[in-house]
Amino acid sequence: MADTPLERIDEIVAAAVRAAEALAETTPAQRAGWLEATAERIERAGDELVALAARETHLPEQPRLRGELARTVFQLRLFAEVLADGEFLRATIDHADPSWPMGPRPDIRRSVVPMGPVLVFTASNFPLALSVAGHDTAAALAAGCPVIVKAHPGHPELSARTRDVLVSALAEAGAPEGTFEIIYGVEAGTTALRHPDIRAAAFTGSVPGGRALFDIANARPRPIPFYGELGSLNPVVVTAGAVEARGEQIAQGFAGSFTLGAGQFCTKPGLLLLPVGHGLEQQLVNAVAAVPEQRMLNDRIAAGYRTGVSVLREQAGITRLVSPDADPADTGFRPTLLSVRARDFLGDREVLDRECFGPASVIIEYDGEDELRAVLEGLEPGLTATVHAEESEYEQVRTLLPLLTRLAGRLLWNGWPTGITLSWAQQHGGPYPATTAPQFTSMGAAAIERFLRPVAWQDFPDALLPAALREANPWQLPRRVDGKR
Repeated sequence: MADTPLERIDEIVAAAVRAAEALAETTPAQRAGWLEATAERIERAGDELVALAARETHLPEQPRLRGELARTVFQLRLFAEVLADGEFLRATIDHADPSWPMGPRPDIRRSVVPMGPVLVFTASNFPLALSVAGHDTAAALAAGCPVIVKAHPGHPELSARTRDVLVSALAEAGAPEGTFEIIYGVEAGTTALRHPDIRAAAFTGSVPGGRALFDIANARPRPIPFYGELGSLNPVVVTAGAVEARGEQIAQGFAGSFTLGAGQFCTKPGLLLLPVGHGLEQQLVNAVAAVPEQRMLNDRIAAGYRTGVSVLREQAGITRLVSPDADPADTGFRPTLLSVRARDFLGDREVLDRECFGPASVIIEYDGEDELRAVLEGLEPGLTATVHAEESEYEQVRTLLPLLTRLAGRLLWNGWPTGITLSWAQQHGGPYPATTAPQFTSMGAAAIERFLRPVAWQDFPDALLPAALREANPWQLPRRVDGKR
């Protein structure tokens, strides 16, 4: 797919600006209808889209791409439900109060408005659910923001076809022209990010790529919010009690989780913390060795994985449990599992405390709670942190929770971080370098909040207020009035 000419960026952004003015006047019900229409059209085009995705990414149709198609449709409809619910508007009314303890209070009413045109950088590893019609696009459209997508080079034909389906569906549903468009090429993406009329940007990808774009967004004369979801090691802590009670089950679950999708998930458990003397070496080796050969998304990612594994397994103190040599000409990969003592990990964190994108993971063997705490205290933050423990160990786990909470945005108990459900309570984020905005989530219903900003109206006549703040509550919203819900 040819790169978008840079002179076209101004035209595309100008159309988005015009659309933003119209979108700001739409109701949540109207936008919900657009999302429903888009979901229906993508569902109808599903066979074609899945076939294109399979051809461009090496991902299997079943169950992976069919599941991702269902996820793409579901998240569009989930945001339609968010709009129907109305709580996302955070409508708050403080009536005038002459006896307010701080002095006479004016009438103040607060709600949120769309940010304006949003630029979305799509992901390589989810060509449907985190791409052109993916979660960021759905959340921004729900918020009332026009979207410009920078397509990922890993699936250009799929991106172009998804764009056509989405634009057609939005137009037929009544969305204004300019509500959605797509651009191609690195320079087109950075040019759009610098455009003064882009009001926010979202990204899913690597730490170096995301950080470079984050710096551009902040170096603008008027910096904008940049919601980057970058990398994560997602540590899993296993206690002695859990090893004794269900060690083989944990070994099987871990092998399945870190190799799922050839390890190309941001939630892959890249570190497994086991107590010294756990005795699970053979179970882990057997479980990992049973995983079939898998293909990576593309040659660039495959090359990066080869380099990453090579660096990891050459570090002092590393034991290779399962680490097959890969010829550069190979198109398939078997997983790599390495092991290191906690003291050696702590002495080599610069290298070992880094994500290796692909089917590789490292076991850290800790000797006692002090060593476990030392490892957790030194880890870079991520998206998730998991604990496998037994009921008898609740107090031990309780002392670790402050450390785990500092590390991640989602904590798991006796589970595995791969497989993120979409729901109202979901949190997919964490402190940098997991994300550039840890107070937000990039998945789930609350993801809409990234593309809205609060505004307060003081002493405005009712007729000039947004419908969400009028006295009669015409949309029948949940609201906080004079401090009470």
